[in-house]
Amino acid sequence: MRVLTGEALRVLSAKAVLDSPGMRSRLALVKSYSDVRILSLTAFLLGLAHAAEIRSWTDVQDRKTEAALVRVDGPNVILKLKDGREVPFPLAKLSAADVSYVEKSRAPATSDKPADDRDKTLNFAAPWPDLIKFSEDPEIKTVEENAGTKHFTYESANYRYVSDVRLSKSVVKGFAVLFEATHLYCRTLPLAIDGGIKTEGKLQIQLFEKIEDYTAAGGPKGSAGVFIGGRNVVLVPLTSLGVRPVGSGYMFDHEKSSNTIPHELTHQLSPEGYFSKGAMGWFSEGIAEYVGNTRYRSGIFNVRGNQKDLIEYVTGYGAKEKGGRALGKKIKMPALKTFMLEDYATFQEQPQLSYGCGLLMVIYFLHMDGDGDGKRIKAYLKALHEGQDGVKALDLLLDGRDFAKLEADFVKAWSHKGVDFTFL
Repeated sequence: MRVLTGEALRVLSAKAVLDSPGMRSRLALVKSYSDVRILSLTAFLLGLAHAAEIRSWTDVQDRKTEAALVRVDGPNVILKLKDGREVPFPLAKLSAADVSYVEKSRAPATSDKPADDRDKTLNFAAPWPDLIKFSEDPEIKTVEENAGTKHFTYESANYRYVSDVRLSKSVVKGFAVLFEATHLYCRTLPLAIDGGIKTEGKLQIQLFEKIEDYTAAGGPKGSAGVFIGGRNVVLVPLTSLGVRPVGSGYMFDHEKSSNTIPHELTHQLSPEGYFSKGAMGWFSEGIAEYVGNTRYRSGIFNVRGNQKDLIEYVTGYGAKEKGGRALGKKIKMPALKTFMLEDYATFQEQPQLSYGCGLLMVIYFLHMDGDGDGKRIKAYLKALHEGQDGVKALDLLLDGRDFAKLEADFVKAWSHKGVDFTFL
């Protein structure tokens, strides 16, 4: 689940608004990123000519701040403040002069490198992994342990995780390895999952011992975890992390699922373009389900042959009965065009069906469509990465087909796997 804040939101259902002050849930609030995308800019820029230059920025209300340009991410410019924090700011809210500065500062559209080399920069040409094994030093650091304020901060190479309860060394290490392995998995997938905004050099995670504290911090009621885009932070209760209380501490329980955190970290690492209308919902949640439900143990994601586990997760109750969508093998779902274009509030009305079908659609486009090489979905994601309109980019997935033909191909492919679809 991903909660959005700021310009990308509008109220869709008053009854679904969260109780926590100032927090608006993506369960009920959503607005297409295209509404604020004034410019078509690259979602993630590797080179910015003046990236280190501190300058004065002015918004449309003539408010000013001193910061350096880091990169452009979808509809936002990422600015580095003098205190070292990296913060997103909507391009649509910048002054005309600042927009011009961003345009001039970004890497040129043309390059001396051939197209194939530019594609490799975004890793779409990389092979599909068989096994993700994180065996490096996770660089664990205990930053603070303050029982009085219930503030316990730990760091690994890419993450800072703040808990409201002290964690044992074994749990801290286990979390660090899980977080870093997920980071490696997402970065290795040839899908250019290269987003993620760091604060003081780290991606942020908050862990909560009690569910009520999780919801008070902004976690949607009844959820197992959430990525809040406006704050660039993942919130997760410890009950979703495959640990159980023992005495005054916690220990790992390998009979429990820990798929929530890889799911949410995938959201955190996904470029903003992947949440555009046309990808929002079926793809954004489907790819997070794909990563989150790949079999994991001790720093290893077993990607090879994971389709069997993923299909079991959607149709049944998951491996070792650890939870699943339980949709069965005869699935009725909305017409593909309707499903792929529906807003997030509608997507959330039937979460079991929507998340399960989103995952099966991702599997189809990655491994079953066309020659089974993911060519069409990679072209689609590349277009989103470059800031193209999400709805128009669907033409790259269709690749000359209409939606009726796509449905026929989808049904035929899944029938070979023993799953029968009917579109409503």
